[in-house]
Amino acid sequence: MASTNQFMKQISAAAGRTKAELVLKHAKIVNVFTETVEEGDIAIEDGIIVGIGDYEGDVETDLKGAYVCPGFLDGHIHLESSMVTPSEFERMVLPHGTCGVITDPHEIANVAGIAGIQYMLEATKNLRLDIYFMMPSCVPSTALDESGAELHMEDLLPFYQNKRVLGLAEMMNSYGVLQNAPDCIEKLRKTQEYGKQIDGHAPGLSGKGLNAYVTAGVASDHECSEFEEAREKLARGQWIMVRQGTAAKNLKKLMPVFDTPYYQRAMLVTDDKHPGDLIRGGHIDFIIREAVALGADPIRAIKMGTLHTAEYFGLKKHGAVAPGYRADLTVLNNLRDFQVLRVYKDGKLAAENGKVIFEKATETPEWDAEIKKRVFHSFHCRPIQLSDLALTKKKNQIRVIDLVSHELITKERIENWTELPGLAAGVNPEKDVVKLVALERHEGNGHIGIGFLGNYGLKKGAVATSVGHDSHNLVIAGVTDEDIAAAGNRVVENEGGLAIAVDGKVVLDLPLKIAGLMSELPVEEVDRRLEAMKSLSQELGVHEDVDAFMTLAFVSLPVIPKLRLNTYGVIDTEKQQIMDVFYSI
Repeated sequence: MASTNQFMKQISAAAGRTKAELVLKHAKIVNVFTETVEEGDIAIEDGIIVGIGDYEGDVETDLKGAYVCPGFLDGHIHLESSMVTPSEFERMVLPHGTCGVITDPHEIANVAGIAGIQYMLEATKNLRLDIYFMMPSCVPSTALDESGAELHMEDLLPFYQNKRVLGLAEMMNSYGVLQNAPDCIEKLRKTQEYGKQIDGHAPGLSGKGLNAYVTAGVASDHECSEFEEAREKLARGQWIMVRQGTAAKNLKKLMPVFDTPYYQRAMLVTDDKHPGDLIRGGHIDFIIREAVALGADPIRAIKMGTLHTAEYFGLKKHGAVAPGYRADLTVLNNLRDFQVLRVYKDGKLAAENGKVIFEKATETPEWDAEIKKRVFHSFHCRPIQLSDLALTKKKNQIRVIDLVSHELITKERIENWTELPGLAAGVNPEKDVVKLVALERHEGNGHIGIGFLGNYGLKKGAVATSVGHDSHNLVIAGVTDEDIAAAGNRVVENEGGLAIAVDGKVVLDLPLKIAGLMSELPVEEVDRRLEAMKSLSQELGVHEDVDAFMTLAFVSLPVIPKLRLNTYGVIDTEKQQIMDVFYSI
């Protein structure tokens, strides 16, 4: 809140009695209220826009007819998916015009509980980028999951005192909500008592089930993969988050949401985004660019990536280029390809020509003992033995978890049991079936789930990751047990990360020391290693439309239809039941 003196200075500058601190001259201004483009100057005082029109400033910058729109806001992202520290994430997204994100730290919370949330709050508090939080609603995601922590409402309530905490994150346990599960109901009721927002996560939910979910206070959904699903949820009063991330790409099928009247209750989100995609493709600017190329009105698309997000989350005076609003501004070359030229954060130039122009903070926080223990030393499992991976034939057919291109949902496929020379039992590359393993890593209890993955494409070697949503146990896909053990053991040795093994030896890896999710390395090095691993995975057969690691990360999440594999085994998410990997009618 501005002091009385600052407030009076802002009013004087707005009235034109005094010069503003900064004036951006000769701009084409995207007005998200009237959905038009105005021409004029933008006057800024103390980080606040004070005028649109003809102004003089102590400092004047001639934009020469460039377009200015509000700084972009990502309505739902897990920062952990960027695989770098929050300060490195800031370096990636600010040059793309992003001035704020709303993050759900449930990835790190599933590993480290309260200590994980505290780490994220501490690591983000002094950044220029605005980072707001939604508290994890489902840690673990369901009772059929093994995470490193359990969080109940009494654990979350103290965080609601923090102004950067805006509400309850994606309520993935829609089944629990519909069944009046006490823990779900307590979280929903308390959040509403505090006047906070509640986000949803209910792929495919419709009819009376959707009515119940919305009645419980769940206000949004980012899991729509078809327009008809989005339209029903909009009709029941939910906001739709149009997601375009690294693994889940829903934009094309949801393009009708950009039309009247649907766009008025829609916003843009990425959910999960790898560093290479952020650096080279972009962030919210990328989604807008893609949407416009597919026929969306550019100003409506901008509105969905700015004002609507701010209004949904109650971020007053954010998301517009107008008097009294925060001077978070993105300067664009045009409204066709959306090249970001400059970014102003709180009225100060923060990025130009694809680079931040401020020094990254070099001081490392002094983490307390609990954060050091839970976040930086989170791996507790013994090395994998070949005997751990044995699977003996019980029936003639197996269930295969079939991936769906560019979606998080999976399907069930039934295949014949095969035993081919040199391959793990059950693996059949010609049928695009590889072995899938999930190992518990939080308590070292030895639990191992074994199944089969389809439409992944891998023909040789094994791919391992400790990024396994949402409990982040160790997930490995491979064609031989020797490669599966080698890749998995490198991740164990590194206390988290990614690895690829071929012929029983690790050929590439990326340590993720921070909760097995994020690296302490600079983003450029993380990107170099990750891209090399993705390239190698395709050489080993992984399909071009499959992100070898991001896709694999979701195959253990037991809340998205239809089948998943976690440390308990194959899970039918619709029935919330453990299924036999071997099939019988």
